[in-house]
Amino acid sequence: MPPETSPSSPAPTPASPTPSRRRRSRLPLAAVAGLLVVLLLLLAFVAWFDWNRAKPWINQQVSEATGRRFAIEGDLRAHWQWPQPVETGWRRWVPGVTVQADRLVMDNRADFGHFGALDVQTDDASTATVKARAEKAAASATPAVSAASAASVPAAPDSTASVPASGQPMATLGSVSASLRLLPLLSRHVAIDTLVLTVPDVALARKADGSNNWTFDRPAKDGGPAKPNPWSVSVGRLVVRDGQLAYADAVKDLAFTAKLGTIDTPAGQAPGPYGVRFEVRGRYAKARIQGRGEGGHVMDLREKVVDYPLRFKAKAGTVEAEVEGILSNPAALSGMDLKVMLKAESMADLYDLTGLVLPNTPPFRTRGRLVGSLEPDNAVWEYRDFDGTVGDSDLHGSLTYTSAKPRPRLKGTMTSKKLRLADLGPVLGAPTGEGKAEKGTSKRPGKVLPDVAFATDRWNAMDLDLTFSGQQIVRDESLPIENLRVHAVLDNALLTLSPLQFGVAQGKIDSTVVLDSRTKPLKAQLRGSVEGLRLSGLFPKVELMEKSFGRLDGAVALNGSGQSVASMLGSASGETRLYIRDGRFSKQMLDLAALNVGSVVVAKLFGDDKEVQLRCAVADFAVKDGIAQTRSVKLSTNEATVEATGTADLGREHLDLRIKPESLQWKFFSLRTPLYVKGPFADPKVGLEAGPLLLRAGAAVAAAVVAPVALALAPITVPAADDDENCAVLLARAGDKVQGGAAGAAPKPPASTPAKAR
Repeated sequence: MPPETSPSSPAPTPASPTPSRRRRSRLPLAAVAGLLVVLLLLLAFVAWFDWNRAKPWINQQVSEATGRRFAIEGDLRAHWQWPQPVETGWRRWVPGVTVQADRLVMDNRADFGHFGALDVQTDDASTATVKARAEKAAASATPAVSAASAASVPAAPDSTASVPASGQPMATLGSVSASLRLLPLLSRHVAIDTLVLTVPDVALARKADGSNNWTFDRPAKDGGPAKPNPWSVSVGRLVVRDGQLAYADAVKDLAFTAKLGTIDTPAGQAPGPYGVRFEVRGRYAKARIQGRGEGGHVMDLREKVVDYPLRFKAKAGTVEAEVEGILSNPAALSGMDLKVMLKAESMADLYDLTGLVLPNTPPFRTRGRLVGSLEPDNAVWEYRDFDGTVGDSDLHGSLTYTSAKPRPRLKGTMTSKKLRLADLGPVLGAPTGEGKAEKGTSKRPGKVLPDVAFATDRWNAMDLDLTFSGQQIVRDESLPIENLRVHAVLDNALLTLSPLQFGVAQGKIDSTVVLDSRTKPLKAQLRGSVEGLRLSGLFPKVELMEKSFGRLDGAVALNGSGQSVASMLGSASGETRLYIRDGRFSKQMLDLAALNVGSVVVAKLFGDDKEVQLRCAVADFAVKDGIAQTRSVKLSTNEATVEATGTADLGREHLDLRIKPESLQWKFFSLRTPLYVKGPFADPKVGLEAGPLLLRAGAAVAAAVVAPVALALAPITVPAADDDENCAVLLARAGDKVQGGAAGAAPKPPASTPAKAR
């Protein structure tokens, strides 16, 4: 029996999709299609919508966002821009919108009134004048005029009634074109790729309290303080076609007007590097400002390197500048590579414009390269390889400026091949002596020491580290001083000059000066030494005679206080010692050296034609409270020892000295007698003491009668004739260290006991 077979089962058929799965598979297609429809509708809306209907709403939104009344008085247009010309990657294919509007107006801050408004001119006027003009314009404004001004701005909806209205426009635009990116709007950021401003007229102002009219804060609806604006704006490229900018700053006492114009390229010619010209006129404090220049066609504010060309000439007071070069990043004022010429009546004049703390100098002019960045709070620049002149002296070097906290810093080196000594005078407040006195200098009648106050109020504005060296220094009488070197460090208002070195007449002057302006009056310390200075080398005419005044060594240490060189010395305490060895002098030599007082003294002591052999000399002064008291001022010659006693009052600039000779050779008919040197430093008088002169005259008459007997009785050995013994006493303290302040002003120390004559 055949086996029993079961009926075969039908083959399984594929399961049909459920309705839910079919719906899920269609969702992406529907989303894409919906997005395309929305995009097409949006494209059509932007392209065909009459945007003038949106002006009231836009005026309202901008007014509320800025806290100022804003209006578009002309046509408003918009069109799509795709792809984006300045974007890369997928963002390039996201559509953008270019908005164009004509005749735009924005009001000034309501609390500024006419100050910072377009109807007040800042051209060639000080800030005080601008403010006075604003007050006059506000006082003369009639209600009718105010109503007309208000009517010129389209009325905003009631919701903007809380926006304060000044009725005075601070900015107008003939037309504006802005290429906007849409995605940043979602995060309250207005990203403008290209902004084209045609005939802008803008007035900016800042009051003395620091408030300004270019900060846009939204007024609080509850009447409270203004709130920061949550919207931000960035501009990639800026194009300006003609226009004007007025600026008034009561903080800096600065007011100017800048006019911009487009440089047209003639048909058939390639455009040049410059597309915009500008002209500036105004005032900075009492100084008149004027300048003109040219800039590139388009200022790219987005790229880090654009090489924007720039050149201009400007003048502010005595300061003049010529600049030509490129700005790699104009938005950040970085990437400078500019050729810069600077000139002014004094380097100190640069402070108000640049913040550089520099000393008073004669007129200067320099030319070099300015490389680096002027970015606020992050400026680092170098004035590289500059050459120039200061007075009649040449100047070369490089300077580096670094902004820092709490103070910026200027560091560099400068050299001079030939530095005229008189050109250093204004640094200390003394004029060069040619023409009118330089700024920051004065010459007091009958006075020698400069008494112009140091501008120490600026010393805490900047730190300084400068090294200067001069190969040769000359003065009007052709005095050569070589190898000048000074290292100046200004740190937290403390100025240190160390070393301050001069190579003079085959010798060396080495000193250190410390000026502390952190207290009033200024505290000063001076430490100095003189080594191996050949005195005749100071006076070329004497040098030609092959004569010598001897070798000079010495030291000085003084502490004082005051705001000028004169007041510092007038209060100084310390000591000074000078030593001279092995020289000769005469009235003729001193006349050639133009040492008038010394010439008179020598003539009265030794005669008009006598050449005196100098063994040694010492000048040891104790200085207390500006009065230099002689401790030991003597010289030893073959004929006599001469001693000077008295004082030199540095405060009054007055000498009161008595010069007493002691003859080493008995001369019966000599009328040598003590001298006095009295009077101001500028014109001291030399004379004979009357009393001793009469006594000497009577003694001379008597001696004439008894001369033969006296000559017979005269001893052969002259007392105190051993000059080596005298010099040993005079030079006994040569190795002692000088001290400043009260320690140096101590009374005369005990003298060493001289060896007995053999």
